[in-house]
Amino acid sequence: MSAAADTDFETVVMKFGGSTLSEPEQVREVARRLVAARERGMRVVGTITAMGRTTDSLLELARRVSSSPDPRELDMLLSTGERTACALVAMAVHDLGHEAVSFTGSQAGILTDAVYTKAKIREITPVRVLQALDDEKIVLVAGFQGFSRDTMDVTTLGRGGTDATAVALAAALGASCEIYSDVPGIFTADPGLVPEARRLPLLSYEEMLELASSGAGVLMLRAVELARAHDVPIHTRSTLSDDTGTVVRSGEGMEQALVTAVTHSLDEVVFALYGLPDEPGSVAAVFGAVAREHVNVDTILQNVPHKTAALSFSVSANDVSAARRAVESAQESLGAFRVEEVDGLGKVSLVGAGMRSHPGVAAKMFQTLADEAVSVRLISTSPIKISCMIDRPDVERAVRAMHLAFALEEPSR
Repeated sequence: MSAAADTDFETVVMKFGGSTLSEPEQVREVARRLVAARERGMRVVGTITAMGRTTDSLLELARRVSSSPDPRELDMLLSTGERTACALVAMAVHDLGHEAVSFTGSQAGILTDAVYTKAKIREITPVRVLQALDDEKIVLVAGFQGFSRDTMDVTTLGRGGTDATAVALAAALGASCEIYSDVPGIFTADPGLVPEARRLPLLSYEEMLELASSGAGVLMLRAVELARAHDVPIHTRSTLSDDTGTVVRSGEGMEQALVTAVTHSLDEVVFALYGLPDEPGSVAAVFGAVAREHVNVDTILQNVPHKTAALSFSVSANDVSAARRAVESAQESLGAFRVEEVDGLGKVSLVGAGMRSHPGVAAKMFQTLADEAVSVRLISTSPIKISCMIDRPDVERAVRAMHLAFALEEPSR
Protein backbone atom coordinates (compact mmCIF):
# COMPACT_ATOMS: atom_id res chain seq x y z
CA MET A 1 0.00 0.00 0.00
CA SER A 2 1.33 3.40 -0.94
CA ALA A 3 1.83 5.98 1.77
CA ALA A 4 0.74 8.77 -0.55
CA ALA A 5 -2.61 10.42 -0.10
CA ASP A 6 -5.35 9.54 -2.59
CA THR A 7 -5.35 11.80 -5.64
CA ASP A 8 -8.61 10.49 -7.20
CA PHE A 9 -10.65 13.32 -5.74
CA GLU A 10 -11.72 16.58 -7.33
CA THR A 11 -12.59 18.12 -3.95
CA VAL A 12 -10.31 18.50 -0.94
CA VAL A 13 -11.23 19.50 2.61
CA MET A 14 -8.28 21.17 4.34
CA LYS A 15 -8.41 21.66 8.10
CA PHE A 16 -6.13 24.18 9.81
CA GLY A 17 -5.49 24.21 13.56
CA GLY A 18 -5.43 27.22 15.83
CA SER A 19 -1.73 26.89 16.70
CA THR A 20 -0.99 27.68 13.05
CA LEU A 21 -3.36 30.66 13.03
CA SER A 22 -1.99 32.73 15.89
CA GLU A 23 -0.78 35.71 13.86
CA PRO A 24 -2.00 37.59 10.76
CA GLU A 25 0.92 36.27 8.69
CA GLN A 26 -0.13 32.71 9.56
CA VAL A 27 -3.66 33.51 8.42
CA ARG A 28 -2.21 34.67 5.10
CA GLU A 29 -0.13 31.47 4.84
CA VAL A 30 -3.26 29.36 5.29
CA ALA A 31 -4.92 31.42 2.54
CA ARG A 32 -1.93 30.78 0.27
CA ARG A 33 -2.21 27.02 0.80
CA LEU A 34 -5.92 27.09 -0.01
CA VAL A 35 -5.29 29.14 -3.14
CA ALA A 36 -2.46 26.83 -4.23
CA ALA A 37 -4.84 23.85 -4.07
CA ARG A 38 -7.45 25.79 -6.06
CA GLU A 39 -4.86 26.69 -8.70
CA ARG A 40 -4.03 22.97 -9.05
CA GLY A 41 -7.61 22.51 -10.21
CA MET A 42 -9.15 21.28 -6.94
CA ARG A 43 -12.49 22.32 -5.50
CA VAL A 44 -11.40 23.56 -2.07
CA VAL A 45 -13.10 23.64 1.32
CA GLY A 46 -11.19 24.93 4.35
CA THR A 47 -12.30 24.15 7.90
CA ILE A 48 -10.83 26.58 10.37
CA THR A 49 -10.36 26.56 14.14
CA ALA A 50 -10.22 29.61 16.39
CA MET A 51 -6.97 31.53 16.31
CA GLY A 52 -4.25 30.65 18.80
CA ARG A 53 -5.63 30.30 22.34
CA THR A 54 -8.92 32.06 21.59
CA THR A 55 -11.05 29.18 22.88
CA ASP A 56 -9.10 29.02 26.14
CA SER A 57 -9.44 32.78 26.54
CA LEU A 58 -13.20 32.62 25.98
CA LEU A 59 -13.52 29.78 28.52
CA GLU A 60 -11.52 31.78 31.06
CA LEU A 61 -13.70 34.84 30.45
CA ALA A 62 -16.86 32.78 30.90
CA ARG A 63 -15.62 31.38 34.20
CA ARG A 64 -14.68 34.84 35.43
CA VAL A 65 -18.28 35.91 34.81
CA SER A 66 -19.95 32.72 36.04
CA SER A 67 -18.69 29.94 38.31
CA SER A 68 -20.89 27.50 36.36
CA PRO A 69 -21.53 28.83 32.85
CA ASP A 70 -24.82 27.79 31.28
CA PRO A 71 -23.96 25.18 28.59
CA ARG A 72 -26.18 26.72 25.93
CA GLU A 73 -24.66 30.16 26.35
CA LEU A 74 -21.17 28.65 26.52
CA ASP A 75 -21.71 27.13 23.08
CA MET A 76 -22.92 30.49 21.77
CA LEU A 77 -19.76 32.10 23.12
CA LEU A 78 -17.23 29.47 22.03
CA SER A 79 -18.57 29.23 18.49
CA THR A 80 -17.54 32.84 17.82
CA GLY A 81 -13.83 32.00 17.71
CA GLU A 82 -14.11 29.82 14.61
CA ARG A 83 -16.41 32.27 12.85
CA THR A 84 -13.89 35.04 13.37
CA ALA A 85 -11.00 32.95 12.01
CA CYS A 86 -13.05 31.85 8.98
CA ALA A 87 -13.92 35.40 8.00
CA LEU A 88 -10.27 36.49 8.31
CA VAL A 89 -9.02 33.64 6.11
CA ALA A 90 -11.71 34.47 3.53
CA MET A 91 -10.47 38.09 3.48
CA ALA A 92 -6.90 36.89 2.92
CA VAL A 93 -8.03 34.66 0.04
CA HIS A 94 -9.76 37.64 -1.60
CA ASP A 95 -6.51 39.61 -1.36
CA LEU A 96 -4.80 36.82 -3.35
CA GLY A 97 -7.24 37.33 -6.21
CA HIS A 98 -9.62 34.43 -5.60
CA GLU A 99 -13.24 34.37 -4.55
CA ALA A 100 -14.05 32.96 -1.13
CA VAL A 101 -17.06 32.70 1.13
CA SER A 102 -17.19 31.83 4.83
CA PHE A 103 -19.99 29.84 6.47
CA THR A 104 -20.93 29.07 10.04
CA GLY A 105 -21.54 25.43 10.88
CA SER A 106 -25.30 25.88 10.53
CA GLN A 107 -24.95 27.70 7.18
CA ALA A 108 -22.84 24.77 5.95
CA GLY A 109 -25.64 22.37 6.91
CA ILE A 110 -23.90 20.64 9.83
CA LEU A 111 -26.70 19.18 11.94
CA THR A 112 -26.00 17.76 15.38
CA ASP A 113 -27.73 16.26 18.38
CA ALA A 114 -28.76 18.51 21.26
CA VAL A 115 -25.85 17.88 23.68
CA TYR A 116 -24.28 21.25 24.46
CA THR A 117 -20.45 21.42 24.47
CA LYS A 118 -20.15 17.78 23.29
CA ALA A 119 -22.54 17.54 20.35
CA LYS A 120 -22.18 14.82 17.74
CA ILE A 121 -22.82 15.30 14.04
CA ARG A 122 -26.00 13.57 12.83
CA GLU A 123 -25.92 14.60 9.19
CA ILE A 124 -24.64 17.23 6.79
CA THR A 125 -26.77 18.85 4.11
CA PRO A 126 -24.13 20.97 2.33
CA VAL A 127 -26.42 22.76 -0.13
CA ARG A 128 -24.74 26.15 0.17
CA VAL A 129 -21.26 24.63 0.19
CA LEU A 130 -21.93 22.78 -3.09
CA GLN A 131 -23.40 25.89 -4.69
CA ALA A 132 -20.36 27.96 -3.74
CA LEU A 133 -18.02 25.27 -5.09
CA ASP A 134 -19.99 25.18 -8.34
CA ASP A 135 -19.47 28.95 -8.49
CA GLU A 136 -15.70 28.25 -8.30
CA LYS A 137 -15.31 29.81 -4.86
CA ILE A 138 -13.05 28.63 -2.05
CA VAL A 139 -15.35 27.75 0.82
CA LEU A 140 -14.41 28.37 4.47
CA VAL A 141 -16.45 26.49 7.08
CA ALA A 142 -16.21 27.32 10.78
CA GLY A 143 -15.12 24.17 12.57
CA PHE A 144 -16.12 22.80 15.97
CA GLN A 145 -19.79 23.74 15.63
CA GLY A 146 -23.16 22.84 14.21
CA PHE A 147 -26.89 23.32 14.69
CA SER A 148 -29.42 21.19 16.52
CA ARG A 149 -32.90 20.91 15.02
CA ASP A 150 -34.11 19.54 18.35
CA THR A 151 -33.42 22.79 20.17
CA MET A 152 -32.85 25.19 17.22
CA ASP A 153 -29.59 26.17 18.92
CA VAL A 154 -25.91 26.45 18.03
CA THR A 155 -23.87 23.53 19.41
CA THR A 156 -20.16 22.82 19.70
CA LEU A 157 -18.44 19.48 19.18
CA GLY A 158 -15.90 19.44 22.02
CA ARG A 159 -12.14 19.80 22.01
CA GLY A 160 -10.64 18.95 18.64
CA GLY A 161 -14.08 19.14 17.05
CA THR A 162 -12.83 20.83 13.89
CA ASP A 163 -11.21 17.51 12.95
CA ALA A 164 -14.68 15.95 13.05
CA THR A 165 -16.06 18.84 11.00
CA ALA A 166 -13.42 18.28 8.32
CA VAL A 167 -13.90 14.51 8.08
CA ALA A 168 -17.71 14.77 8.07
CA LEU A 169 -17.60 17.38 5.31
CA ALA A 170 -15.21 15.22 3.30
CA ALA A 171 -17.62 12.29 3.64
CA ALA A 172 -20.60 14.41 2.60
CA LEU A 173 -18.76 15.91 -0.39
CA GLY A 174 -16.94 12.77 -1.56
CA ALA A 175 -13.66 14.57 -0.88
CA SER A 176 -10.22 13.79 0.45
CA CYS A 177 -9.27 15.23 3.83
CA GLU A 178 -6.06 16.96 4.86
CA ILE A 179 -5.46 17.88 8.52
CA TYR A 180 -2.83 20.61 8.99
CA SER A 181 -1.24 21.39 12.36
CA ASP A 182 2.14 22.39 13.76
CA VAL A 183 3.46 18.78 13.68
CA PRO A 184 4.48 16.90 10.51
CA GLY A 185 2.44 13.75 11.10
CA ILE A 186 2.02 10.90 13.59
CA PHE A 187 5.13 9.69 15.44
CA THR A 188 6.17 6.57 17.34
CA ALA A 189 6.05 8.73 20.50
CA ASP A 190 5.75 12.40 21.41
CA PRO A 191 8.90 13.94 19.87
CA GLY A 192 8.93 16.42 22.74
CA LEU A 193 9.66 13.52 25.11
CA VAL A 194 11.53 11.21 22.76
CA PRO A 195 13.72 13.06 20.22
CA GLU A 196 14.43 9.73 18.47
CA ALA A 197 10.75 9.19 17.66
CA ARG A 198 10.04 8.40 13.99
CA ARG A 199 7.30 9.72 11.78
CA LEU A 200 4.94 6.95 10.69
CA PRO A 201 4.12 7.29 6.96
CA LEU A 202 0.98 5.13 7.03
CA LEU A 203 -1.50 3.93 9.65
CA SER A 204 -4.71 1.95 9.49
CA TYR A 205 -7.91 3.38 10.96
CA GLU A 206 -7.75 0.73 13.69
CA GLU A 207 -4.23 1.72 14.76
CA MET A 208 -5.10 5.42 14.70
CA LEU A 209 -8.23 4.84 16.78
CA GLU A 210 -6.14 3.21 19.50
CA LEU A 211 -3.48 5.92 19.33
CA ALA A 212 -6.07 8.72 19.53
CA SER A 213 -7.85 7.08 22.47
CA SER A 214 -4.54 6.66 24.30
CA GLY A 215 -3.34 10.25 24.19
CA ALA A 216 -1.96 10.94 20.71
CA GLY A 217 -3.28 14.46 20.22
CA VAL A 218 -2.85 14.97 16.48
CA LEU A 219 -6.33 13.69 15.57
CA MET A 220 -9.61 13.75 17.49
CA LEU A 221 -10.88 10.24 18.28
CA ARG A 222 -14.37 10.92 16.90
CA ALA A 223 -12.86 12.22 13.65
CA VAL A 224 -11.06 8.90 13.16
CA GLU A 225 -14.28 7.02 13.94
CA LEU A 226 -16.06 9.08 11.27
CA ALA A 227 -13.25 8.46 8.79
CA ARG A 228 -13.42 4.70 9.32
CA ALA A 229 -17.22 4.63 9.11
CA HIS A 230 -17.25 6.54 5.80
CA ASP A 231 -13.86 5.35 4.45
CA VAL A 232 -12.41 8.86 4.26
CA PRO A 233 -8.60 8.84 3.98
CA ILE A 234 -6.95 11.41 6.26
CA HIS A 235 -3.62 13.02 5.42
CA THR A 236 -2.05 14.69 8.48
CA ARG A 237 0.55 17.30 7.58
CA SER A 238 2.36 20.36 8.88
CA THR A 239 1.40 23.89 7.93
CA LEU A 240 5.04 24.82 8.49
CA SER A 241 6.55 22.57 5.80
CA ASP A 242 5.80 20.44 2.74
CA ASP A 243 6.79 17.16 4.42
CA THR A 244 4.75 14.14 3.34
CA GLY A 245 3.15 13.63 6.76
CA THR A 246 1.10 10.54 7.69
CA VAL A 247 -1.78 8.94 5.81
CA VAL A 248 -4.55 7.21 7.78
CA ARG A 249 -6.73 4.94 5.69
CA SER A 250 -8.42 1.56 5.40
CA GLY A 251 -6.40 -1.64 5.23
CA GLU A 252 -3.30 -2.64 7.10
CA GLY A 253 -0.55 -0.29 8.20
CA MET A 254 2.61 -0.24 6.14
CA GLU A 255 4.83 -2.08 8.57
CA GLN A 256 2.46 -4.26 10.63
CA ALA A 257 5.00 -3.79 13.40
CA LEU A 258 4.82 -5.69 16.65
CA VAL A 259 4.52 -2.29 18.35
CA THR A 260 3.75 0.80 16.28
CA ALA A 261 3.95 3.52 18.92
CA VAL A 262 3.92 4.38 22.60
CA THR A 263 1.47 7.10 23.64
CA HIS A 264 0.69 8.87 26.87
CA SER A 265 -1.77 11.20 28.58
CA LEU A 266 -1.41 13.24 31.75
CA ASP A 267 -4.97 14.07 32.79
CA GLU A 268 -6.37 10.79 34.10
CA VAL A 269 -8.58 10.71 37.22
CA VAL A 270 -9.76 7.42 38.72
CA PHE A 271 -13.05 7.08 40.58
CA ALA A 272 -12.93 4.14 43.02
CA LEU A 273 -16.32 3.01 44.37
CA TYR A 274 -16.41 0.69 47.40
CA GLY A 275 -19.35 -1.12 48.99
CA LEU A 276 -21.56 -1.39 45.93
CA PRO A 277 -24.34 -3.99 46.22
CA ASP A 278 -23.12 -7.30 44.77
CA GLU A 279 -26.24 -7.87 42.69
CA PRO A 280 -27.31 -7.68 39.05
CA GLY A 281 -27.87 -4.13 37.92
CA SER A 282 -25.44 -2.32 40.23
CA VAL A 283 -22.79 -1.73 37.57
CA ALA A 284 -25.49 -0.86 35.03
CA ALA A 285 -26.88 1.77 37.41
CA VAL A 286 -23.45 3.38 37.80
CA PHE A 287 -22.64 3.51 34.11
CA GLY A 288 -26.16 4.46 33.17
CA ALA A 289 -25.73 7.55 35.33
CA VAL A 290 -22.30 8.16 33.76
CA ALA A 291 -23.78 7.91 30.26
CA ARG A 292 -26.54 10.39 31.08
CA GLU A 293 -23.83 12.91 31.96
CA HIS A 294 -22.12 12.22 28.59
CA VAL A 295 -18.89 11.15 30.27
CA ASN A 296 -16.41 9.07 28.29
CA VAL A 297 -14.99 6.29 30.46
CA ASP A 298 -11.65 4.68 29.71
CA THR A 299 -10.23 2.00 32.02
CA ILE A 300 -12.68 -0.08 34.10
CA LEU A 301 -11.86 -2.57 36.87
CA GLN A 302 -14.30 -4.50 39.09
CA ASN A 303 -13.87 -7.06 41.84
CA VAL A 304 -16.00 -8.57 44.63
CA PRO A 305 -13.99 -8.63 47.88
CA HIS A 306 -16.55 -9.51 50.59
CA LYS A 307 -20.13 -9.79 49.29
CA THR A 308 -19.96 -6.21 48.11
CA ALA A 309 -18.50 -4.96 44.84
CA ALA A 310 -15.65 -2.57 44.25
CA LEU A 311 -15.53 -0.70 40.96
CA SER A 312 -12.92 1.67 39.52
CA PHE A 313 -13.05 3.66 36.31
CA SER A 314 -10.99 6.46 34.82
CA VAL A 315 -12.07 9.66 33.09
CA SER A 316 -10.26 12.67 31.70
CA ALA A 317 -9.83 15.72 33.93
CA ASN A 318 -12.38 17.61 31.80
CA ASP A 319 -15.08 15.09 32.77
CA VAL A 320 -14.49 15.03 36.54
CA SER A 321 -17.37 17.34 37.49
CA ALA A 322 -19.82 15.40 35.34
CA ALA A 323 -18.52 12.10 36.74
CA ARG A 324 -19.11 13.37 40.28
CA ARG A 325 -22.71 14.16 39.40
CA ALA A 326 -23.12 10.70 37.93
CA VAL A 327 -21.75 9.00 41.05
CA GLU A 328 -24.05 11.05 43.27
CA SER A 329 -27.00 10.01 41.11
CA ALA A 330 -25.97 6.35 41.40
CA GLN A 331 -25.82 6.68 45.19
CA GLU A 332 -29.42 7.87 45.20
CA SER A 333 -30.57 4.70 43.43
CA LEU A 334 -28.18 2.15 44.99
CA GLY A 335 -27.76 3.49 48.50
CA ALA A 336 -24.64 4.82 50.18
CA PHE A 337 -21.25 3.59 49.03
CA ARG A 338 -17.78 5.00 49.54
CA VAL A 339 -16.15 7.04 46.78
CA GLU A 340 -12.50 7.96 46.33
CA GLU A 341 -11.03 10.15 43.62
CA VAL A 342 -7.45 9.39 42.66
CA ASP A 343 -5.78 12.10 40.64
CA GLY A 344 -2.13 12.71 39.90
CA LEU A 345 -2.18 9.80 37.42
CA GLY A 346 -1.17 9.39 33.82
CA LYS A 347 -1.51 6.68 31.22
CA VAL A 348 1.07 5.01 28.98
CA SER A 349 0.01 2.73 26.15
CA LEU A 350 1.61 0.47 23.58
CA VAL A 351 -0.22 0.18 20.25
CA GLY A 352 0.59 -2.24 17.45
CA ALA A 353 -1.36 -4.43 15.04
CA GLY A 354 1.36 -7.07 15.36
CA MET A 355 0.34 -7.75 18.98
CA ARG A 356 -2.44 -10.05 17.77
CA SER A 357 -0.02 -12.74 16.67
CA HIS A 358 3.00 -12.12 18.91
CA PRO A 359 2.89 -13.18 22.56
CA GLY A 360 5.10 -11.60 25.17
CA VAL A 361 4.42 -7.91 24.57
CA ALA A 362 2.68 -7.47 27.92
CA ALA A 363 5.45 -9.31 29.77
CA LYS A 364 8.11 -7.11 28.18
CA MET A 365 6.13 -3.95 28.90
CA PHE A 366 5.63 -4.80 32.58
CA GLN A 367 9.27 -5.82 32.98
CA THR A 368 10.37 -2.52 31.43
CA LEU A 369 8.20 -0.60 33.88
CA ALA A 370 9.50 -2.72 36.77
CA ASP A 371 13.10 -2.00 35.75
CA GLU A 372 12.24 1.71 35.96
CA ALA A 373 10.60 1.21 39.40
CA VAL A 374 7.24 2.34 37.98
CA SER A 375 4.16 1.03 39.81
CA VAL A 376 1.13 0.08 37.72
CA ARG A 377 -2.26 1.14 39.16
CA LEU A 378 -4.72 -0.10 36.51
CA ILE A 379 -4.41 -2.06 33.26
CA SER A 380 -6.66 -2.21 30.21
CA THR A 381 -6.16 -4.07 26.95
CA SER A 382 -7.53 -4.53 23.45
CA PRO A 383 -6.27 -6.85 20.68
CA ILE A 384 -3.77 -4.19 19.59
CA LYS A 385 -3.25 -2.06 22.72
CA ILE A 386 -2.04 -2.34 26.32
CA SER A 387 -2.56 0.65 28.62
CA CYS A 388 -1.29 1.18 32.16
CA MET A 389 -2.31 3.84 34.65
CA ILE A 390 0.75 5.03 36.57
CA ASP A 391 1.77 7.96 38.76
CA ARG A 392 2.01 11.13 36.70
CA PRO A 393 5.66 11.92 37.61
CA ASP A 394 6.67 8.52 36.15
CA VAL A 395 5.05 9.00 32.75
CA GLU A 396 7.91 10.64 30.86
CA ARG A 397 10.43 8.10 32.11
CA ALA A 398 8.11 5.23 31.24
CA VAL A 399 7.53 6.51 27.70
CA ARG A 400 11.25 6.83 27.00
CA ALA A 401 12.02 3.41 28.47
CA MET A 402 9.34 1.62 26.44
CA HIS A 403 10.29 3.43 23.22
CA LEU A 404 13.84 2.18 23.73
CA ALA A 405 12.85 -1.33 24.88
CA PHE A 406 10.76 -1.95 21.77
CA ALA A 407 13.30 -0.28 19.43
CA LEU A 408 10.71 2.09 17.98
CA GLU A 409 13.41 4.44 16.75
CA GLU A 410 14.30 1.79 14.15
CA PRO A 411 12.03 1.06 11.15
CA SER A 412 10.61 -2.47 11.21
CA ARG A 413 12.01 -4.90 8.69
